[in-house]
Amino acid sequence: MFGAGMKFIKRIARAALGEDGSATVEFVIIFPAIMTIFLSSFEVSIYLTRAVLLDRALDLNVRLLRLGAMEPSTPEELKRRVCDDALIFDDCMSAMMIELTTVSTSDWTLPNAQITCVDRGEDEDMQPAVTFNKGTVNDLMLVRACTILDPFFGTTPLVMQLPVDDTGGYAVAAASTFVNEP
Repeated sequence: MFGAGMKFIKRIARAALGEDGSATVEFVIIFPAIMTIFLSSFEVSIYLTRAVLLDRALDLNVRLLRLGAMEPSTPEELKRRVCDDALIFDDCMSAMMIELTTVSTSDWTLPNAQITCVDRGEDEDMQPAVTFNKGTVNDLMLVRACTILDPFFGTTPLVMQLPVDDTGGYAVAAASTFVNEP
């Protein structure tokens, strides 16, 4: 019996002092950090693509507004056109808010710095009020669009330190200015 106990102790000592599987420990420690960096860089690229596409779509349609070529010139029509040009947004019409306001050239007072976004909370039928004032000839106009989008990976807003709403979505916003043509 003493011989069997010695064999058992030798096996345990050999397993404890052996270097088999030491690469696995390094992999387990390093792999999550590398995957976090990879997935975060992917999410940042998607976020930037969405921001650029929203900015482009808003600029294309601001030109139509500036020239008075958008008929009918309503918030829904502007939103529809921006959504058509933005290309990759899911459920864009219900996830976007567009605000059109005049900027006073006498005191240069801008509207609230916080862009109004869609509230995807409990009561989706009640949304924040936004201004849609087409202005008159030679008025300086500010157009702001904001949409709430879901991240691809749930931990990404935490890694990127993005502010998220109650549903876990983050805001993508764009703004543009123009002067109404005579």
